[in-house]
Amino acid sequence: MDGDVKKDLHRLFLPAVFIVVLDQVSKWTVVRFIPRSESIRVTEFFNLVHVRNRGMAFGIMNRPDLPAGYYLLLAGTLAAVVLISVFLFRLRERDLRMGWGLSLVLGGAVGNLVDRLRYRAVIDFLDVHLWGYHWPAFNAADSAITVGVFLLTAAWIFRAPDSGPDGKGPP
Repeated sequence: MDGDVKKDLHRLFLPAVFIVVLDQVSKWTVVRFIPRSESIRVTEFFNLVHVRNRGMAFGIMNRPDLPAGYYLLLAGTLAAVVLISVFLFRLRERDLRMGWGLSLVLGGAVGNLVDRLRYRAVIDFLDVHLWGYHWPAFNAADSAITVGVFLLTAAWIFRAPDSGPDGKGPP
């Protein structure tokens, strides 16, 4: 690998590192200043809360009577972190949407993985509600994963029609 490619590769991991730091600092602040299961009203449609989610997004598998669920989610998250890291290392094209998307998903996955290892649950604290509809609480890592998936989808949909899987030529 030449110097420019190594430099680009390191840049691809910077958003992931930023997300992990932002996510962990924000969760530390919540744990320190908001009692568990408490809520602080910020606006008519937004609260800061302190909830623990043992499951996946939207509380799927959030069951204390399912101890195997913790290990399943832990293994799945570890596998995702490894796969995304491999994809980032093997990314031949310098498509910023693809690189940023993978990096944001990686950062979000690692942020939530740290919580699972520390608390056996993920700390969620952003609570949005509007006109009687209530979105499940989420965190900075979840937001990064969502934006990352959006960027990956856009990169895939809007890639050049004549490019192959590596973006360099015919399939």
